[in-house]
Order: sequence, then C-alpha cells, then structure tokens
Amino acid sequence: MVAEGVVHSMKGTMGDEFEICQRSWRKGISKVLARQVGSAAATFRKAGLRADLVWFCVPDGEIAKCARLLATKDWQGKIAVHSSGALTGAELAVVRARGASVASAHPMMTFVGSGIPALKSVGFAIEGDPLAVQMVVRIVRRLGGESFPIERKDKPLYHAWGTFASPLLTALLATTEQVARRAGLTRQEAHRRIVPILQQTLANYVCFGAANSVSGPIVRGDIDTVERHLHSLESAPVARKVYAALAQAAIEYLPTKNKASLRRVIERALRR
Repeated sequence: MVAEGVVHSMKGTMGDEFEICQRSWRKGISKVLARQVGSAAATFRKAGLRADLVWFCVPDGEIAKCARLLATKDWQGKIAVHSSGALTGAELAVVRARGASVASAHPMMTFVGSGIPALKSVGFAIEGDPLAVQMVVRIVRRLGGESFPIERKDKPLYHAWGTFASPLLTALLATTEQVARRAGLTRQEAHRRIVPILQQTLANYVCFGAANSVSGPIVRGDIDTVERHLHSLESAPVARKVYAALAQAAIEYLPTKNKASLRRVIERALRR
C-alpha cells in the first residue's frame, strides 16, 4: 500500500499510468486513495505492474515481504524503489534478481494523519543502482525536492538524525507539557504559551545556526539555577532525565560557560 501523503505529492510526476496495490481489500484504504488521486487500484495478486517504476511505500518490516509477494511479476527492465529511511535498496534484492534496478529514496519530512506537506526544497537521501537513482533524481526534481547521495552503511545514522529532528523533538515538546502541568498550567495553556518561544528558537536556528541561537542558564554556566531546575524536577523523573541528557548535549556541543562544573552537576543527576 502507498502512503496517502506520498501519493498525492507524487501524482503527476510519474506519468499517466498510476496503480496503487494492496495485499487485500480488508481495509479498503487503497480503493479510497485511488479514487482521490484518479488511479487504478488492485490487490497484489491482480496487480498488472505495467508501469516502469514500482515504489514501495510500506513500513520497513514489510518491504522485503511485499517484494517477495510480487516477485513472480515481470521485473525485467523495471525500477523498484522504497522509501525507508533506515534500510537500503538491498531489501528489494528479490526483484533485482529478476531484472529490476533498485534504490531507496527517503524524504527528510514528516507525514502525519491526512496532512500533505509540501516537498519543495525537501532533501531526499538516495542510494542504489545507477539507473534507479537517475530515475528517482528526476522525480524528486519534478516534486521540487533536492536529492543527495547517502552511503548504504550510513543510512541508520541518517535516519537517527531525522528521528532527532522530528519524532524525538515532538517527544521533547510532550515532556515540556508535563513540566508545565506540574507548574500549574493546563496542557492546552502550556501548548499555547510555548508556541512563540518555539517559533523564535527555530527562526534563530535557521538564521544563525545552533551555536548562535542558544540562551538560558546552561549556556551562561549558571550552576545555581541548573541545580534548582534539577531539584524541582524530582517529582517528574522522566523529565528530569531528559533535562539532564539535553544539558549534557548542550555542554558538549554548544558554547557553554563553566563546563567542568556543569558536567559534575549533570553527571550526578544522571546517576540518580
């Protein structure tokens, strides 16, 4: 099955023949999606796979399984691509053995719910067979994105980078809500009150980079305030560990003062 945000974005870039395939019609998702984008829909068993390009947009653990289920089709001269951030084109080895050129192409973008994010200027990390890579680069260009090569061995680190940038950032924001609630705010108020500083922080990072965008007690080396923070967070042990871990990262990667003293304070907190 192909993810809705990807399909809506890619429709019109891959020619007129556009087929969405699903293992079965139990959920009927592909039929609904096919109607939305004006394409054909089929189960794996009945899929024609007449297109020159087959793009696997399924969870990581399903890529190789889906490739095996479709391996009996005619793959000679076709291009097979998947969109995993952590896995390589080797997941499609079974269709490569039957004549396909394979690649992986992962957009550094988040897709949630029914949202369809714009792909203009979005980076796509690409690796694989030369013919498949050439095709994907052309498609990414038509989507308005920007392609860049990634070594197979580096894909897990690349994906960890993206995980820091979006899902773990969201986890951090959820943690801030928990701390705000302990300070007497409702979750809704915490969400509303934090938006301006988040927007300014991101704007600072975009304009000035990390080293010139940081403020607060840690970068000032304010030991007393950091210790007060850690003491107040004892009632929220998970948030306290998050604070300590991020403070440790700030000491290592940002221009903080009193580094040695801060390290001792944070190391004590992490041991508790």
